[in-house]
Amino acid sequence: MIELPDLVAGGLTAGTLSALALGGALLRARRRQTRQRAEIAALRTRLDGSLKACTAEVEHLASRRVPAAARRVAHPHVPVPGPLQPLTVGTPLGIALENVVLALQAETAAQRTTVDAAAQAGMRGAVREIQAALYRLQDALRGLQQRYDEPELAQTLFRLDHENEQSLRRAQVTAVVCGAWVGLAREESHLVDAVTGGQARLAGYHRVRVHNHLEPGTALVSHAVEPVAIIVAELLDNALRHSSPETDVVVSLEHVAHGVCVTIDDAGLGMTRDERDRAQRLVAGDDPILLTDLGDPPRMGLAAIGRLTRQFDLRVDVSSASPYGGVRAVLRVDTHLLSHLDPLERPPAASAPRTTRTARGALLDLPRPAHAYGAETGAAEQEPAPGHHEPRHEDDGLPQRRRRTRPAASAQAPQPTPARSPERRPARSPEDAAAALGALQSGTAAARAAAAADTGAVDTGVVDTAAADTAAGAPGEAPADHIDQTDDEEGAAR
Repeated sequence: MIELPDLVAGGLTAGTLSALALGGALLRARRRQTRQRAEIAALRTRLDGSLKACTAEVEHLASRRVPAAARRVAHPHVPVPGPLQPLTVGTPLGIALENVVLALQAETAAQRTTVDAAAQAGMRGAVREIQAALYRLQDALRGLQQRYDEPELAQTLFRLDHENEQSLRRAQVTAVVCGAWVGLAREESHLVDAVTGGQARLAGYHRVRVHNHLEPGTALVSHAVEPVAIIVAELLDNALRHSSPETDVVVSLEHVAHGVCVTIDDAGLGMTRDERDRAQRLVAGDDPILLTDLGDPPRMGLAAIGRLTRQFDLRVDVSSASPYGGVRAVLRVDTHLLSHLDPLERPPAASAPRTTRTARGALLDLPRPAHAYGAETGAAEQEPAPGHHEPRHEDDGLPQRRRRTRPAASAQAPQPTPARSPERRPARSPEDAAAALGALQSGTAAARAAAAADTGAVDTGVVDTAAADTAAGAPGEAPADHIDQTDDEEGAAR
């Protein structure tokens, strides 16, 4: 038998071992719990850091990135800041934030286009009303010019008529920028008449010097006449505004391989590279035009040129400098927009600059209407019309002015002696022209009064409109817009 002390010793030993084992297990559990608490604390710290970083990114997105992204829609040069933490790039959070920026830009651009379209529609309606009122004012002023013959009043009416013409040009340009049609339907006209017509719409028209090197009869098809006149007027307006009043603006009309070029040179300060690039983008017409992109107040000249170049397949370049130190603007009219008018049957306006080329030069590279060729043979030359004389060439080789005479009634009727070409008179100011008109009308009225006193007739006081028209076209007055327009077309435009 095992004695009691041995059992007690064995039990104590077993209890001691069990206590030791249990103590070791408890110690390990406590250590594990300690480690878990440390890990939980570390995770909580990381989570707090991530939450703070995410909050900082969202705040950075709202305060910096979103405003910059919205401004970039209107101003592409504005940079958009990236994430606050570079490590965020490429992570799910960074991708989500970048998608927010892109979606904001797309929606802002769409809403901006919609709002601008609504503004343009409202402005189109307002400009139509303004144009109609200006056309009515123009009719009233011209009626007063024919009714009254006081020199001072005539001078004032001429000045008001020219100011009204400039207001019409600005209203027309605004309408074109807002998407309206050019507003006038023209018939085929000489290209030089379209250029002088655009010149007549400007305040500083007397500073423009036009050099015509085109073949006689070079004309524009009907739908290109008014766009060319508008483009030339806007290019000349820019040249006049940005050059000294003591300098001239030189315009040259030249034939090129693919049509005709109108080159405008000024002696202004020129443009910087950025300004020139922006101007070239506007006149090219490739980008959509928004009113908010044109400044405050909006500068619509180049934007209107861009609209017209895109609609009528014209080309304008303002990327080169002028040899006079300013800007060179070149308008190119391609061959498919050119036509030919017989300079004898439909000569250019009397005030248009004469071409440096002789009438014998043929337009070989320009399309001509059917009546310009022979009916059966298709020959490029026709017999001259009765009463027309070929230009006479003096010793200096320059063509002299042609005159149209009536066909002789009989073989025995004497032939009229060709008149000598009149010399060019020096240009007169509008004040001198108005004074000449008043003197002419006063003399006409006095002569009629004397004739009425001799014959017992009653003087009706009717102004000699033919004489008044002749005096109104005197040199020194604003060149008229010589682009032909029918009464029906003018009534429809108004």
